[in-house]
Amino acid sequence: MKIETLAVHAGHTVDPATGAVAPPICLSTTFERAEDGTFSKGYFYSRLGNPNRTALETCLAALEGGAAAAAFASGAAATMGILQALAPGDHVIAPIDAYHGTTILLRDILGAWGLETSFVDMTDLGAVERAIRPRTKMVWVETPSNPLLTVSDIASIAGLAHAARARCVVDNTWASPVLQHPFELGADLILHSTTKYLAGHCDVLSGAVVAKKDGEFFQRIRLIQMQGGAVAPPFDCWLVLRGIRTLPYRVRGHCQNARRVAEFLSRHPRVEAVYFPGLPTHPNHAVAAKQMEDFGGMMSFQVKGGKEEALAVAAKLRLFIRATSLGGPDSLIEHRASIEPPDTRTPWNLLRISVGLEHPDDLIEDLAQALA
Repeated sequence: MKIETLAVHAGHTVDPATGAVAPPICLSTTFERAEDGTFSKGYFYSRLGNPNRTALETCLAALEGGAAAAAFASGAAATMGILQALAPGDHVIAPIDAYHGTTILLRDILGAWGLETSFVDMTDLGAVERAIRPRTKMVWVETPSNPLLTVSDIASIAGLAHAARARCVVDNTWASPVLQHPFELGADLILHSTTKYLAGHCDVLSGAVVAKKDGEFFQRIRLIQMQGGAVAPPFDCWLVLRGIRTLPYRVRGHCQNARRVAEFLSRHPRVEAVYFPGLPTHPNHAVAAKQMEDFGGMMSFQVKGGKEEALAVAAKLRLFIRATSLGGPDSLIEHRASIEPPDTRTPWNLLRISVGLEHPDDLIEDLAQALA
Protein backbone atom coordinates (compact mmCIF):
# COMPACT_ATOMS: atom_id res chain seq x y z
CA MET A 1 0.00 0.00 0.00
CA LYS A 2 1.02 3.60 -0.54
CA ILE A 3 2.15 5.73 2.40
CA GLU A 4 -1.15 7.67 2.50
CA THR A 5 -3.14 4.44 2.89
CA LEU A 6 -0.75 3.00 5.47
CA ALA A 7 -0.91 6.21 7.51
CA VAL A 8 -4.70 5.92 7.72
CA HIS A 9 -5.09 2.16 8.22
CA ALA A 10 -1.92 0.62 9.72
CA GLY A 11 -2.50 -0.18 13.39
CA HIS A 12 -6.17 0.84 13.19
CA THR A 13 -8.99 -1.66 13.69
CA VAL A 14 -12.65 -1.22 14.52
CA ASP A 15 -13.13 -1.84 18.24
CA PRO A 16 -14.72 -5.31 18.50
CA ALA A 17 -16.51 -4.49 21.76
CA THR A 18 -18.29 -1.31 20.69
CA GLY A 19 -17.79 -0.94 16.93
CA ALA A 20 -15.97 2.36 17.52
CA VAL A 21 -14.03 3.51 14.45
CA ALA A 22 -11.71 5.73 16.54
CA PRO A 23 -9.72 3.41 18.82
CA PRO A 24 -10.51 3.65 22.54
CA ILE A 25 -7.77 4.65 24.97
CA CYS A 26 -6.92 1.75 27.27
CA LEU A 27 -5.61 3.24 30.53
CA SER A 28 -5.67 0.06 32.60
CA THR A 29 -2.33 -0.82 34.17
CA THR A 30 -3.22 -4.46 34.74
CA PHE A 31 -5.20 -7.15 32.93
CA GLU A 32 -7.25 -10.10 34.18
CA ARG A 33 -5.97 -13.65 33.94
CA ALA A 34 -8.12 -16.46 32.64
CA GLU A 35 -9.23 -19.21 35.04
CA ASP A 36 -6.30 -21.37 33.97
CA GLY A 37 -3.83 -18.57 34.82
CA THR A 38 -3.07 -17.56 31.24
CA PHE A 39 -3.53 -14.14 29.66
CA SER A 40 -5.99 -14.96 26.92
CA LYS A 41 -6.30 -11.35 25.75
CA GLY A 42 -2.53 -11.03 25.28
CA TYR A 43 -1.83 -8.41 27.96
CA PHE A 44 -0.48 -8.75 31.50
CA TYR A 45 0.79 -5.40 32.82
CA SER A 46 0.91 -2.07 30.98
CA ARG A 47 4.70 -1.64 31.24
CA LEU A 48 5.02 -4.91 29.30
CA GLY A 49 2.29 -4.24 26.78
CA ASN A 50 -0.79 -2.12 26.08
CA PRO A 51 -3.31 -2.17 23.20
CA ASN A 52 -2.58 1.44 22.23
CA ARG A 53 1.17 0.83 22.21
CA THR A 54 0.71 -2.32 20.15
CA ALA A 55 -1.35 -0.37 17.61
CA LEU A 56 1.27 2.37 17.34
CA GLU A 57 4.16 -0.08 17.02
CA THR A 58 2.28 -1.99 14.31
CA CYS A 59 1.71 1.26 12.43
CA LEU A 60 5.33 2.44 12.71
CA ALA A 61 6.71 -0.88 11.46
CA ALA A 62 4.38 -0.73 8.47
CA LEU A 63 5.22 2.90 7.66
CA GLU A 64 8.96 2.21 7.57
CA GLY A 65 8.67 -1.22 5.98
CA GLY A 66 10.20 -2.90 9.02
CA ALA A 67 9.51 -6.11 10.92
CA ALA A 68 8.91 -4.67 14.39
CA ALA A 69 8.89 -1.45 16.41
CA ALA A 70 9.23 -0.40 20.04
CA ALA A 71 7.58 2.80 21.30
CA PHE A 72 9.41 4.69 24.05
CA ALA A 73 8.54 7.61 26.32
CA SER A 74 10.74 10.00 24.28
CA GLY A 75 13.17 10.09 21.39
CA ALA A 76 16.01 10.25 23.90
CA ALA A 77 14.72 7.12 25.66
CA ALA A 78 14.57 5.33 22.29
CA THR A 79 18.15 6.40 21.57
CA MET A 80 19.22 5.16 24.99
CA GLY A 81 17.48 1.85 24.36
CA ILE A 82 19.48 1.27 21.18
CA LEU A 83 22.81 2.23 22.73
CA GLN A 84 22.26 0.23 25.92
CA ALA A 85 21.75 -2.86 23.76
CA LEU A 86 25.48 -2.64 23.01
CA ALA A 87 28.15 -3.79 25.48
CA PRO A 88 30.86 -1.88 27.37
CA GLY A 89 33.93 -1.71 25.15
CA ASP A 90 31.91 -1.60 21.94
CA HIS A 91 32.69 1.22 19.53
CA VAL A 92 30.20 3.55 17.83
CA ILE A 93 30.81 5.95 14.95
CA ALA A 94 28.55 8.99 15.23
CA PRO A 95 28.11 12.29 13.37
CA ILE A 96 29.94 15.38 14.51
CA ASP A 97 26.87 17.45 13.57
CA ALA A 98 23.94 15.88 15.40
CA TYR A 99 21.24 16.50 17.96
CA HIS A 100 23.18 17.52 21.06
CA GLY A 101 21.14 15.14 23.25
CA THR A 102 22.50 12.18 21.30
CA THR A 103 26.03 13.51 21.66
CA ILE A 104 25.56 13.89 25.43
CA LEU A 105 24.27 10.32 25.76
CA LEU A 106 27.22 8.92 23.83
CA ARG A 107 29.99 11.06 25.27
CA ASP A 108 28.98 12.02 28.82
CA ILE A 109 26.70 9.20 29.97
CA LEU A 110 27.54 5.99 28.12
CA GLY A 111 31.19 6.93 27.77
CA ALA A 112 31.55 6.49 31.53
CA TRP A 113 29.79 3.11 31.19
CA GLY A 114 32.44 1.94 28.73
CA LEU A 115 30.97 2.68 25.31
CA GLU A 116 33.54 4.24 22.97
CA THR A 117 32.53 6.76 20.31
CA SER A 118 34.29 8.43 17.40
CA PHE A 119 32.60 11.59 16.12
CA VAL A 120 33.21 12.18 12.42
CA ASP A 121 31.92 14.18 9.48
CA MET A 122 29.37 11.72 8.08
CA THR A 123 29.37 13.46 4.70
CA ASP A 124 33.01 12.33 4.30
CA LEU A 125 32.90 8.61 3.54
CA GLY A 126 36.66 8.40 3.89
CA ALA A 127 36.43 9.73 7.45
CA VAL A 128 33.77 7.13 8.28
CA GLU A 129 35.92 4.31 6.87
CA ARG A 130 39.04 5.50 8.71
CA ALA A 131 37.12 5.56 12.01
CA ILE A 132 36.21 1.86 11.84
CA ARG A 133 37.88 -0.32 14.50
CA PRO A 134 37.77 -4.05 15.29
CA ARG A 135 35.20 -3.32 18.05
CA THR A 136 33.00 -1.07 15.89
CA LYS A 137 29.46 -2.38 16.37
CA MET A 138 27.31 0.53 15.22
CA VAL A 139 27.39 3.47 12.81
CA TRP A 140 24.88 6.17 13.76
CA VAL A 141 23.54 8.37 10.96
CA GLU A 142 21.44 11.50 11.45
CA THR A 143 20.31 12.90 8.12
CA PRO A 144 19.38 15.66 7.56
CA SER A 145 21.41 16.68 10.60
CA ASN A 146 20.61 19.04 13.45
CA PRO A 147 21.21 21.98 13.17
CA LEU A 148 23.36 22.38 10.01
CA LEU A 149 21.20 20.21 7.70
CA THR A 150 24.08 18.11 6.38
CA VAL A 151 22.93 15.10 4.35
CA SER A 152 24.76 11.79 4.64
CA ASP A 153 24.74 9.04 2.01
CA ILE A 154 22.86 6.30 3.85
CA ALA A 155 23.50 3.54 1.30
CA SER A 156 27.26 4.11 1.22
CA ILE A 157 27.55 4.35 5.01
CA ALA A 158 25.42 1.23 5.50
CA GLY A 159 27.75 -0.59 3.11
CA LEU A 160 30.80 0.45 5.14
CA ALA A 161 29.08 -0.60 8.38
CA HIS A 162 28.09 -4.01 7.07
CA ALA A 163 31.57 -4.63 5.68
CA ALA A 164 32.81 -4.15 9.26
CA ARG A 165 30.00 -6.38 10.63
CA ALA A 166 28.43 -3.38 12.33
CA ARG A 167 24.83 -2.16 12.36
CA CYS A 168 23.69 1.02 10.68
CA VAL A 169 21.17 3.14 12.61
CA VAL A 170 19.44 6.09 10.95
CA ASP A 171 17.74 8.88 12.89
CA ASN A 172 14.91 9.57 10.45
CA THR A 173 13.16 12.19 12.59
CA TRP A 174 13.72 15.19 10.31
CA ALA A 175 12.82 13.35 7.12
CA SER A 176 9.97 11.11 8.36
CA PRO A 177 8.87 7.92 6.57
CA VAL A 178 7.24 10.11 3.92
CA LEU A 179 10.50 11.55 2.60
CA GLN A 180 13.21 8.99 3.31
CA HIS A 181 13.28 5.19 3.39
CA PRO A 182 16.42 4.07 5.25
CA PHE A 183 15.65 0.33 5.13
CA GLU A 184 15.63 0.45 1.33
CA LEU A 185 19.09 2.06 1.54
CA GLY A 186 20.56 -0.62 3.83
CA ALA A 187 19.85 0.61 7.37
CA ASP A 188 19.23 -1.95 10.13
CA LEU A 189 17.42 0.25 12.65
CA ILE A 190 15.49 3.51 12.38
CA LEU A 191 15.05 5.98 15.22
CA HIS A 192 12.24 8.51 15.51
CA SER A 193 11.47 11.22 17.96
CA THR A 194 7.76 10.70 17.27
CA THR A 195 7.19 13.93 19.19
CA LYS A 196 8.01 15.75 15.97
CA TYR A 197 6.50 15.17 12.50
CA LEU A 198 4.80 11.86 13.30
CA ALA A 199 2.67 13.27 16.13
CA GLY A 200 2.70 16.62 14.39
CA HIS A 201 1.03 18.95 16.89
CA CYS A 202 3.62 19.72 19.62
CA ASP A 203 1.42 18.10 22.26
CA VAL A 204 2.98 14.71 22.97
CA LEU A 205 6.42 13.40 23.99
CA SER A 206 7.45 10.01 22.60
CA GLY A 207 9.99 8.09 20.55
CA ALA A 208 10.38 4.82 18.70
CA VAL A 209 12.83 2.29 17.30
CA VAL A 210 11.90 0.37 14.14
CA ALA A 211 13.84 -2.77 13.18
CA LYS A 212 14.33 -4.12 9.69
CA LYS A 213 14.53 -7.63 11.19
CA ASP A 214 13.04 -8.85 14.46
CA GLY A 215 16.22 -10.56 15.61
CA GLU A 216 18.25 -10.96 18.77
CA PHE A 217 19.47 -7.35 18.86
CA PHE A 218 15.98 -5.89 18.55
CA GLN A 219 14.72 -8.26 21.23
CA ARG A 220 17.40 -6.85 23.53
CA ILE A 221 16.06 -3.36 22.79
CA ARG A 222 12.57 -4.67 23.56
CA LEU A 223 13.83 -6.07 26.87
CA ILE A 224 15.36 -2.69 27.76
CA GLN A 225 12.11 -0.96 26.80
CA MET A 226 9.95 -3.18 29.01
CA GLN A 227 12.26 -3.74 31.97
CA GLY A 228 13.74 -0.25 31.95
CA GLY A 229 10.20 1.11 31.96
CA ALA A 230 10.65 4.04 29.55
CA VAL A 231 7.52 3.03 27.63
CA ALA A 232 5.19 5.33 25.74
CA PRO A 233 1.96 5.78 27.79
CA PRO A 234 -1.39 4.79 26.25
CA PHE A 235 -2.68 8.31 25.65
CA ASP A 236 0.62 9.39 24.10
CA CYS A 237 0.49 6.38 21.75
CA TRP A 238 -3.09 7.28 20.84
CA LEU A 239 -2.08 10.88 20.05
CA VAL A 240 0.86 9.83 17.87
CA LEU A 241 -1.29 7.30 16.01
CA ARG A 242 -3.90 10.00 15.40
CA GLY A 243 -1.25 12.41 14.12
CA ILE A 244 0.17 9.84 11.70
CA ARG A 245 -3.16 9.67 9.85
CA THR A 246 -2.50 13.09 8.29
CA LEU A 247 1.31 12.77 8.14
CA PRO A 248 1.82 12.53 4.34
CA TYR A 249 -0.26 15.61 3.60
CA ARG A 250 1.20 17.64 6.46
CA VAL A 251 4.76 16.82 5.42
CA ARG A 252 4.10 17.95 1.86
CA GLY A 253 2.81 21.28 3.18
CA HIS A 254 5.92 21.69 5.36
CA CYS A 255 8.15 20.95 2.36
CA GLN A 256 6.40 23.39 0.03
CA ASN A 257 6.52 26.19 2.59
CA ALA A 258 10.14 25.51 3.50
CA ARG A 259 11.26 25.71 -0.11
CA ARG A 260 9.67 29.15 -0.49
CA VAL A 261 11.15 30.43 2.79
CA ALA A 262 14.63 29.09 1.97
CA GLU A 263 14.61 30.74 -1.44
CA PHE A 264 13.64 34.06 0.14
CA LEU A 265 16.33 33.85 2.80
CA SER A 266 19.00 32.86 0.28
CA ARG A 267 18.45 36.16 -1.55
CA HIS A 268 18.29 38.44 1.50
CA PRO A 269 21.26 40.81 1.97
CA ARG A 270 21.24 40.40 5.78
CA VAL A 271 21.54 36.60 5.59
CA GLU A 272 25.06 35.19 5.60
CA ALA A 273 24.20 31.54 4.84
CA VAL A 274 21.17 29.27 4.48
CA TYR A 275 21.27 25.55 5.32
CA PHE A 276 18.51 23.79 3.40
CA PRO A 277 19.20 20.70 1.27
CA GLY A 278 16.58 21.73 -1.28
CA LEU A 279 18.72 24.64 -2.47
CA PRO A 280 20.94 23.71 -5.45
CA THR A 281 23.78 25.55 -3.68
CA HIS A 282 23.67 23.18 -0.70
CA PRO A 283 26.86 21.05 -0.73
CA ASN A 284 24.87 17.82 -0.24
CA HIS A 285 21.99 18.71 -2.57
CA ALA A 286 22.75 15.86 -4.99
CA VAL A 287 22.77 13.24 -2.22
CA ALA A 288 19.51 14.62 -0.79
CA ALA A 289 17.85 14.57 -4.21
CA LYS A 290 18.93 10.94 -4.65
CA GLN A 291 17.70 9.53 -1.34
CA MET A 292 14.81 11.84 -0.34
CA GLU A 293 11.36 12.32 -1.87
CA ASP A 294 11.49 16.01 -0.90
CA PHE A 295 13.71 18.16 1.30
CA GLY A 296 11.75 18.58 4.53
CA GLY A 297 10.48 21.48 6.58
CA MET A 298 13.64 22.29 8.55
CA MET A 299 16.34 24.84 7.84
CA SER A 300 18.87 27.06 9.55
CA PHE A 301 20.29 30.42 8.54
CA GLN A 302 22.99 32.74 9.78
CA VAL A 303 22.28 36.42 10.26
CA LYS A 304 25.12 38.75 9.34
CA GLY A 305 26.73 39.79 12.61
CA GLY A 306 26.80 37.78 15.79
CA LYS A 307 24.62 36.49 18.60
CA GLU A 308 22.93 39.82 19.35
CA GLU A 309 21.95 40.41 15.71
CA ALA A 310 20.47 36.92 15.47
CA LEU A 311 18.53 37.30 18.72
CA ALA A 312 17.22 40.68 17.56
CA VAL A 313 15.80 39.14 14.38
CA ALA A 314 14.09 36.36 16.35
CA ALA A 315 12.65 38.91 18.79
CA LYS A 316 11.00 40.93 16.01
CA LEU A 317 9.12 38.02 14.46
CA ARG A 318 5.34 37.97 14.95
CA LEU A 319 4.22 34.64 13.46
CA PHE A 320 7.27 32.52 14.25
CA ILE A 321 7.24 31.34 17.86
CA ARG A 322 10.56 31.37 19.72
CA ALA A 323 10.52 27.77 20.96
CA THR A 324 12.37 24.45 20.90
CA SER A 325 10.91 21.61 18.84
CA LEU A 326 9.78 20.99 15.30
CA GLY A 327 7.22 19.30 13.12
CA GLY A 328 4.09 21.04 14.41
CA PRO A 329 1.64 23.30 12.55
CA ASP A 330 3.17 26.48 14.03
CA SER A 331 6.41 27.84 12.60
CA LEU A 332 9.11 27.88 15.29
CA ILE A 333 12.44 29.69 15.44
CA GLU A 334 15.29 29.09 17.84
CA HIS A 335 18.68 30.53 18.62
CA ARG A 336 20.19 27.07 18.73
CA ALA A 337 23.57 27.73 20.34
CA SER A 338 21.85 29.16 23.44
CA ILE A 339 20.46 25.77 24.46
CA GLU A 340 23.45 23.63 23.54
CA PRO A 341 26.49 22.88 25.74
CA PRO A 342 29.29 25.49 26.07
CA ASP A 343 31.47 23.56 23.60
CA THR A 344 28.81 23.72 20.87
CA ARG A 345 29.95 23.87 17.25
CA THR A 346 26.77 25.74 16.27
CA PRO A 347 27.52 29.30 15.03
CA TRP A 348 26.29 31.98 17.43
CA ASN A 349 24.57 33.89 14.65
CA LEU A 350 22.55 30.85 13.56
CA LEU A 351 18.77 30.58 13.83
CA ARG A 352 17.01 27.25 13.30
CA ILE A 353 13.54 27.23 11.75
CA SER A 354 10.80 24.62 11.76
CA VAL A 355 8.56 25.82 8.94
CA GLY A 356 4.93 25.23 9.82
CA LEU A 357 1.68 25.06 7.89
CA GLU A 358 0.84 28.76 7.68
CA HIS A 359 0.67 30.39 4.25
CA PRO A 360 4.24 30.88 2.96
CA ASP A 361 3.52 34.48 1.90
CA ASP A 362 2.73 35.38 5.51
CA LEU A 363 5.86 33.67 6.79
CA ILE A 364 8.04 35.46 4.25
CA GLU A 365 6.46 38.81 5.08
CA ASP A 366 7.16 38.20 8.76
CA LEU A 367 10.81 37.33 8.09
CA ALA A 368 11.18 40.36 5.80
CA GLN A 369 10.05 42.81 8.48
CA ALA A 370 12.24 41.14 11.12
CA LEU A 371 15.31 41.32 8.87
CA ALA A 372 14.60 44.88 7.68
